[in-house]
Amino acid sequence: MTGELMLPSAVDRRASVNHALHPDRLWVRVLRAAVGIFVLAAVIQKTYDATLPGSDVDIAQLYSEFTVQGNLVLALVLLASAWRPRAGLPQWWDHLFGALVLYLVMTGIIYIVLIAPADEPWWSWDLYWPQMAHHRLAPLFVALDWLLVTRTARGTWWRPLAWLGYPVAFLIFSWVRGGIDGWYVYDFLDPTLDGGWPAVLITTAEVLVAFLVAGLLVHLAGKLRASLAAGTR
Repeated sequence: MTGELMLPSAVDRRASVNHALHPDRLWVRVLRAAVGIFVLAAVIQKTYDATLPGSDVDIAQLYSEFTVQGNLVLALVLLASAWRPRAGLPQWWDHLFGALVLYLVMTGIIYIVLIAPADEPWWSWDLYWPQMAHHRLAPLFVALDWLLVTRTARGTWWRPLAWLGYPVAFLIFSWVRGGIDGWYVYDFLDPTLDGGWPAVLITTAEVLVAFLVAGLLVHLAGKLRASLAAGTR
């Protein structure tokens, strides 16, 4: 690798491939910038939509959504990754990126399983464009980025557990807020609907287990990608 392309640990395996997929390569940075701008534009569009008469949510409710929070942070991370070389970003940057991979992939899955209209095919990209950006494009892009772009940073065994901190905090926040003003961000978190708290807690437990399993898979995929660049040291 040239001195211009730096990572937390040196690349000492498959140098030509890892050089081509290095995060400082122009094509990687351009793609990250393009997707980051598109995802951010979708957040802005949703924000504007929330101000229109007849909107289902107001701005405060919109920014209480897991989808919007995750995509907003993702957009900023992608833009920062496009702007700054990897050596200019913190050591923990890859771990933050891994967390976003988990959150966005789970956003896509939960949307398909629990939120999308029953007549909407899971494979369809024919959605209102901000929804397409946040529930289709962003999850797919971050997953491919995590699997393909060269990384050498490895996480410890407890990294997937740390990644669960935000979803758990989000659940608590959503229930506290719902208890105060009666508005729950997602129907499957609303204990006032059919099934009450038992149904909510069962679904929540299933979602958390899915998060943990997905987190383990994302963690292992990240370690594998690092091993393909820096060996097993």
